[in-house]
Amino acid sequence: MTTLLQRTPQAWRDIGGLDTAEEIVHQPAMWRELATSLATGHARVAAFLGDRLNNPRQRVILTGAGSSAYAGEIIADELNAAWPCEVRAISTTSLLTHPELYLDADAPTLLVSFARSGSSPESTAAVALLRDLVHDVRFLNITCNPNGDLAQQGAQDPLVCNLMMPAASCDRGFAMTSSFTCMLLAALCVLGRDPHLERLATLADLGDKALQAWSAPVAELGAQAVSRVVYLGSGPLEALAKEAALKILELTGGRVLAMANSALGFRHGPKAALNNETLVVLFRSAKPLARRYEHDLLLELQREQVAGRCLTVGAGADIGVDTPAWPDAWLAPLWLLMAQQYALHQSALLQLRPDNPFAGGTVNRVVQGVTIYRHDEF
Repeated sequence: MTTLLQRTPQAWRDIGGLDTAEEIVHQPAMWRELATSLATGHARVAAFLGDRLNNPRQRVILTGAGSSAYAGEIIADELNAAWPCEVRAISTTSLLTHPELYLDADAPTLLVSFARSGSSPESTAAVALLRDLVHDVRFLNITCNPNGDLAQQGAQDPLVCNLMMPAASCDRGFAMTSSFTCMLLAALCVLGRDPHLERLATLADLGDKALQAWSAPVAELGAQAVSRVVYLGSGPLEALAKEAALKILELTGGRVLAMANSALGFRHGPKAALNNETLVVLFRSAKPLARRYEHDLLLELQREQVAGRCLTVGAGADIGVDTPAWPDAWLAPLWLLMAQQYALHQSALLQLRPDNPFAGGTVNRVVQGVTIYRHDEF
């Protein structure tokens, strides 16, 4: 009998989790499809970008809200180190409230928007804001929905480049899973100094291997009740920890509290959250220096025995696969497969419907209830 993350498809359907389970598992296939589409469209995107990333005055803002913002945070420093231009991750939710802190009217700016639906009010408002305030501005929309507002508004605009993700990556489930990893990897490919398209095929193979190897242990872990989950990561993986924590909060409807921090920063107060019902998950960095600091923290947690359980995810970790010597930003989608599965199983344990854990509508797949105010009215 066919199984999907340790349950039959029918079993997932019965509890309202089939879409999310399928969308977690199909990510390696989405990464392969992404490689093909990026290879076909590379010349178009390269022509749109021109030589702008080599300009020290050029600003690149990676933006989005929620998960989409974390995608930018994971890759921002990797891209910033590769080019003379300035690359920053600034959420739409910060751009809209404090534009004067982030925008320079005279600095050429590329706004890179990550958007699953492309129809959240902050996404479109951020574009309008930069059109108003920046003289030389261009827009790269990395989105999963060709019918979304972002894609539709930029379809015929020479200042806009729409980069569409594979159609099936526009998740049907509430939580962003395949949309998140596809958009992150697309940005690394099109904004990196080398597109590294061959890495997508390798990553997909690793993803298939990881899903097979991790399915049983992660399901077993997810069947154990916890009250809190702490995700830790160093450098780009701290933003991955934020995304992993958000998955728990979303799919458990907030019943399991989750937080994220860096390995070194955790001692500076957040460690107080630990109790015997807390799971601590550390994403292991590929960098030897970071791993040394991470190892020291693990030894400390094991010695003190305050947390209920501590485990590591990454190359050579408790849950991991052997990987090439790639930067952490490139490996982040692989490690996220663990966190997505774990959140799904925790949702099922709490007898929620993972595809829509907020049946009452207090939190929505496309954010609602946001009133946009003009920056020049205050």
